[in-house]
Amino acid sequence: MFTDKFQPSPAQVLVVGFLMLILVGTILLSLPMATASGEPLGPLDALFTATSAVCVTGLVVVDTGTHFSIFGQVVIMLLIQAGGLGFMTMATLIFLVLGKKITLKGRLVIQEALNQITLSGLVRLTKSIIILTLVIEGVAALILGVRFSQSADISFGQGMYMGVFHAISAFCNAGFDIMGGGVGLTLYRDDFVVNTVIMGLFIFGGLGFTVIVDIYTRGSIKKMALHSKFVLLLTSILLLVGFFGIFILEYNNPATLGELSFIEKIMPAFFTGATVRTAGFNTIDTGALESGTLFFMLILMFIGASPASTGGGIKTTTFGVLLIAVYAIIKGGDEVNLMRRRIPYHIVLKALSIIVIGFVVVGLVTIILSQTEEQDFMNIFFEVVSAFGTVGLSTGITSELTAVGKGIIIVVMFMGRVGPLTLALALGRRYSKSKIRYPEERVLVG
Repeated sequence: MFTDKFQPSPAQVLVVGFLMLILVGTILLSLPMATASGEPLGPLDALFTATSAVCVTGLVVVDTGTHFSIFGQVVIMLLIQAGGLGFMTMATLIFLVLGKKITLKGRLVIQEALNQITLSGLVRLTKSIIILTLVIEGVAALILGVRFSQSADISFGQGMYMGVFHAISAFCNAGFDIMGGGVGLTLYRDDFVVNTVIMGLFIFGGLGFTVIVDIYTRGSIKKMALHSKFVLLLTSILLLVGFFGIFILEYNNPATLGELSFIEKIMPAFFTGATVRTAGFNTIDTGALESGTLFFMLILMFIGASPASTGGGIKTTTFGVLLIAVYAIIKGGDEVNLMRRRIPYHIVLKALSIIVIGFVVVGLVTIILSQTEEQDFMNIFFEVVSAFGTVGLSTGITSELTAVGKGIIIVVMFMGRVGPLTLALALGRRYSKSKIRYPEERVLVG
């Protein structure tokens, strides 16, 4: 898969691969045939849209449903699928179709992309990921297509096309929609079928491909790997926290849940609490949310989905490992244990590194944009975290950003999808175990 003359690290291959996808997408979206009016999209807006699609974010500078032609929407849909599955998964699929063998270097890149511990079974895992993804998206597309086509103003063919687009967008946690007018899924706020299918897709996609395959192959939770159990536990807790948080904070807000009955509040509250962790779909107006709710959502967006998934953020297990480490220190223990298993210290350090890098990136970018953009600070903060977590929710300021602001958000979306630590490793020196061990001496902390 790679020549002997150039041997990039796995992290570098992933970064370059995503950049190539974005470049191709930018060129295609810049074509006149990509827009409904025939007027070519500006280079910066095309780059922004392509990056948002490949990085499965969902932030948009123009309305996807009305501004783009069918060709443009299909390009965006394919970019979402490629970005959601990942560069190496798509590359592996092409190599398998062509009958090519995956080299050791290629397997190392797949290992990095899927965040796996060992090299064994990677190609088989990739095949399973592709098959399961197509089956899940296909079934969901059929259900959504039939439901959309039941609307008086939507034909069966148009409904099926909408079903395919939204199934791919939801499973890949992209948040793109083609409803038009920037209304998102607010028209289907009370629709049980649309809500449950879309939620099921982005929650399942956010679990991570390794967990999905583990669920499929092992069935019983007791037989699953520690990682899968941990992801399922954290996801369940965060879903409940998200639901109760939105439900309580927005209960009396007349612009969101305030005018609804107690029962009617449940569905949009659960949907919003779930989508905020990287999906980006909305059934209520994000711009009308209370400031306290926006800050609560910032925390969930920063955490994001799980490793090797279609979502972004620092990842659920990163957050979970750090919480367990803090608990261990408070208890006075010298080891980090989870479900009768010991977590290696290098995993704890990696989790800490990811969180610190995330904080630094979000903090610096927010400060910079607060100087370049004439927007409310909370709206800017929300936009930055949404981009970093590849969520795609916005208070409505994306299209109003300056050229500098759009460029910065493009970089943040890319960092959020590739992963801050992966990007740092790609730009920095390769990891090597230190040959020197210095004498130990303590410093005062806290």
